[in-house]
Amino acid sequence: MRVGLWGLTAVFLGALAAHFLLQDRGYVMINFLGYVIEMSVPALLFALVAAYAGVRALVALWRAPRRLGKAVAERRVRRAGEKLTQGLIHIAEGDWSKGERLLAHGLRGTDAPLINYLMAARAAQLQGSDRRRDEWLKLAYEEMPEAEIAILLTQAELQLEHEEFERALATLSRIQEAHTNHPVALVLLAKIYQALEDWDHLIALLPQLGDARLDASELEGLSASALEGYSARSGITHDDLERVWAQLPPPLRKAPRLIALYAMALSMLGRGAEAEKEVRGALKRKWDENLVLTYGRIRGGGTEKQLRRTEEWLKVHAEDGALLLTAARLCMGLELWGKARSYLESSLSMFPRADAYALYGRLLNHFGEEDNAARAFQSGLGLMTSAAEELPVLDAPETLVGGDESKASGKPLKPSIEAESVVNPTTQ
Repeated sequence: MRVGLWGLTAVFLGALAAHFLLQDRGYVMINFLGYVIEMSVPALLFALVAAYAGVRALVALWRAPRRLGKAVAERRVRRAGEKLTQGLIHIAEGDWSKGERLLAHGLRGTDAPLINYLMAARAAQLQGSDRRRDEWLKLAYEEMPEAEIAILLTQAELQLEHEEFERALATLSRIQEAHTNHPVALVLLAKIYQALEDWDHLIALLPQLGDARLDASELEGLSASALEGYSARSGITHDDLERVWAQLPPPLRKAPRLIALYAMALSMLGRGAEAEKEVRGALKRKWDENLVLTYGRIRGGGTEKQLRRTEEWLKVHAEDGALLLTAARLCMGLELWGKARSYLESSLSMFPRADAYALYGRLLNHFGEEDNAARAFQSGLGLMTSAAEELPVLDAPETLVGGDESKASGKPLKPSIEAESVVNPTTQ
């Protein structure tokens, strides 16, 4: 549009000038330093246009090498970008060797080679070549020493993926010398401690992870691993457990999963009353299935009192399969076999679970129903292995409306079963 307007304007002005110049072409004389130049007005205009064109041609000629170099550089950068993109695509598709080659070729024209080096290092590791991986990272540092932290973080992450834990710790220590609380470094450090089962260092690190770039569920998972691993040690005392629990960030001490682990640790240390109180208080704040199941596994917290409280909860949560399973466990702890069977069958009819089937199998063995017990165990195994269709399963149990606490089948009860062995959570 703009070019058309300028063209029309030029044609109009040319026609207007030609109208006057054809009548009188005019006369121009230039006297400069004793030289006299005479010409008509059209000749002067032509000379001016020619001079302007000559100057523009000289300027263009002067700028040609720079423009040519810029064009070549832009083409090189564009090709490098295309090779980077293709290399990343091949790596994502699993063709790591070709991806690494394309990333290497892309280094020739790129003005930002860091991504090429880091991704080439990852591609080399995916091919099992730690030596080539380290060479790429070394080249990255030599090329861009200002990106040392990014390079070291990548190196530590790759070492962690290859389970080179000691080397990863050494790499992260270099980062911590300059950035003590670097969030990404702290997360990697926590994962290394978890892999090494170094629960003391992981627990000490947990308060710092609150400000790290870590998903809340992942932070809870790390904390749960640390607490569970630490409490499983032999020889720990109640004071040890309390010290570790106090080290956890306050929000984590309110997480149901961690409260359940803490309560089980208290129970194993003979502090069942404290464990029962912790779980009961947590359930008042938030009803949680994991806490409900933990409540039935606590020992030494007053089993009769626990059963009464569980049956009170059942008035509100009558169709809660986990609560029915907990009631069954507590009944077995008190040797109320018929009542335990009723609760278990109700739980399984509502929501079949592997641990409920395992407990049901033990109870059926107690009643002398070996065939049904075997099928119950198989049903539980099927749920755990996702292969229930390959195993014979137990028919859905019919819920007993009531049941004599000394008789729940036509066969006499065997008095030799011990409640503690039946409900031991480590065997379920």
